[in-house]
Amino acid sequence: MIFSKPRLLILQQLSIIILLLLVGFQTIAQEQKRPKVGLVLSGGGAKGFAHIGVLKVLEEAGVKVDYIGGTSMGAIVGGLYAAGYNAKQLDSIFNATNFDELLSDYIPRESKNFYEKDNDEKYALVLPFNKFRIGIPQAISKGLYNFNLLSKLTRNVKYVKDFNNLPTPFLCIGSNIETGKQVVLNKGNLAQAMLISAAFPSLFSPIELNGELLIDGGVTNNYPIDEIKALGADIIIGVDVQDDLLLKNSLNDATKILVQITNLHSIEKMKSNIQRTDIYIKPNIKNYGVISFDQGAEIVKKGEEAAFSVYEKLKALTENEDPYLKPPLKLVTEEVSIHSINCNDLNNYTKEYITGKLRFKAGSEITYKQLEKGINNIDATHNFSSIDYYLTPNSEGGDDLNLVLKEEPIKSYLKFGLHYDELFKSGVLINLTQKKRFFKNDIASLDLVLGDNVRYNFDYYVENGYNFSVGFKSSFNQFNKNVTNDRGNLDFTALGGATTINIDYSDITNQIYFQSLFLQQFLLGGGLELKHLKIKSETLANVNPIIDNSNYVSAFGYLKYDSLDDKHFPRKGWYFSGNMQSYLYSNDYTKSFNPFTIMKGDFGFAAAITQDFTFTFRTDAGFSVGDRSVPFLNFVLGGYGFNPINNFRPFYGYDFFGLAGNSYIKSTLNFDYEFYKNNHINFSANYANLGDKIFNNVNDWVSVPKYSGYAVGYGLETIIGPIEIKHTWTPDNSKGYTWISVGFLF
Repeated sequence: MIFSKPRLLILQQLSIIILLLLVGFQTIAQEQKRPKVGLVLSGGGAKGFAHIGVLKVLEEAGVKVDYIGGTSMGAIVGGLYAAGYNAKQLDSIFNATNFDELLSDYIPRESKNFYEKDNDEKYALVLPFNKFRIGIPQAISKGLYNFNLLSKLTRNVKYVKDFNNLPTPFLCIGSNIETGKQVVLNKGNLAQAMLISAAFPSLFSPIELNGELLIDGGVTNNYPIDEIKALGADIIIGVDVQDDLLLKNSLNDATKILVQITNLHSIEKMKSNIQRTDIYIKPNIKNYGVISFDQGAEIVKKGEEAAFSVYEKLKALTENEDPYLKPPLKLVTEEVSIHSINCNDLNNYTKEYITGKLRFKAGSEITYKQLEKGINNIDATHNFSSIDYYLTPNSEGGDDLNLVLKEEPIKSYLKFGLHYDELFKSGVLINLTQKKRFFKNDIASLDLVLGDNVRYNFDYYVENGYNFSVGFKSSFNQFNKNVTNDRGNLDFTALGGATTINIDYSDITNQIYFQSLFLQQFLLGGGLELKHLKIKSETLANVNPIIDNSNYVSAFGYLKYDSLDDKHFPRKGWYFSGNMQSYLYSNDYTKSFNPFTIMKGDFGFAAAITQDFTFTFRTDAGFSVGDRSVPFLNFVLGGYGFNPINNFRPFYGYDFFGLAGNSYIKSTLNFDYEFYKNNHINFSANYANLGDKIFNNVNDWVSVPKYSGYAVGYGLETIIGPIEIKHTWTPDNSKGYTWISVGFLF
């Protein structure tokens, strides 16, 4: 039979369609015959790095995972895998994560305003204080650092609210802290669900969701095998990284005790779970702890080794089909178009206050990095006990940013610090801070320093965002020190001809000030000051022991900028400070006062040369304007490690008060090498020209520096602040000085 060309073409097309249908039916039949694989990942803190090693081997064996269930670290690894990442990408993500910052809920210094920077760089311990009772915090961390990271990593699936619709269906487990029952987390915000499941008690704060207060799922169900079976899994691959129960001799720290308590409920249940697991994988990680994050690479290897021990069983799952190759996740852009910003109603803070902290407005094009910075700005205020946010699509295009903030109910805090230096000697700092005392956004803070030199500092501050904020400060400082006029530049002519005297120095300063952010980065402010300065010396008992006992009234203004990432050991950033202070009146104990003005400037930057090697540069200068300045308010250089007051400045190579003049210019270079975590060695050099009115003659301040000094030192970053030892010397004097400074400056 001969067919016409049109009929032949139709028959060919029908044949192709039938063939495609047959192939499709065969594929569907094979897919229906293929057993569904469920993967269960237990919790275990840093031990959960082993899950990544197991996933690498699963991919090598060509196993396709159809369902994933996890708890705690298993929830985080499993959730990211379900969101589309492959094992290699997960390995890279965890290698790039700073777990020290994650566990401490690190807030970048750049997110803090100037008041918050000063506050956070002074106290070693902060405790809630309510109704004259000292409390303890809910946990070490609110988990916001982790939430920011997970939100960014899950941006590809940010609109998915049903976890069954993820690239791989997923669920994780949380625990209701009120009822003690497990909560299956399979809907909502994926980043939040993972965070809840990993909220280890005392390490991370509980998280409220749908009226329930939830913590780590490992408390109730550390191995969600039943929940994964219920999704339709035919075969269960289980990875168990939880600790076995320890003997009493091994329970020698708080972390191990907390893990033991968590495991008491689940360890017995795990025995039956093992029997119901088709392919059970137990990595040999008994020598690692739940916080062994610095040994992550080793733990990943242990996971690979354990998975390879059952490789034949894994490979058998792919015998009747082509091996599955999971492709890497192609990440969507980090750019976010914010259409509107929504926030729940707050009692003490307006929407304008919140958007002011975000530093971006509705209608902005931002990145996830900018979003993270904005959230950190809110967190840095310490005004909110929990911060949640999520993005939803707007019908007009772009995303709506939805903020759910819970105001911090604690208004009062006790804070403590410890410091030692060679000027003020030893001191224990006790602080009482109270928020919202008179106004919604005010802060009252009282520092009391007990030790060799009793001191205090009181600060009342009302923050008005980008409008002018107002405040009042009062401080008292005192010290006793031998002063030697070995270079002849200190004015001792009126002191009976003495070359070395012992002085008692006390300063009471009261300020009323106003300030505001300028261009969102600079702090601009000014105010009025009343200072009482008393200097006496028993060395001069035969003359007049009172050197000065005067009140000084002045007006001041300042402009500041600070983007350094760390105050004590910066690796990057810039800072600038400019100050003008006009002394207008004095009761003039010395009968020699004339109005004068002091101008000061300070500029510096830090830059990382290599990962562990940093260079910092600083230059500062000052001069007086007027017929005659008060010598006791002149610039005085020397010593190291003290909190500067008035115009005292550190200078390597010289003793405290070694150099003095009414004008100076100084530059300091510092090379710092972090040879081991938080351990630094450094070399510093400083150079200065100093004298009376040196800026009147260009040659006096741009010439070869008249004074120079050098230092080698060791620094250790600790919870109480830096501990530093510096040996300093100068070519001008064969005598060197060794300075010790312990703790935050105050």
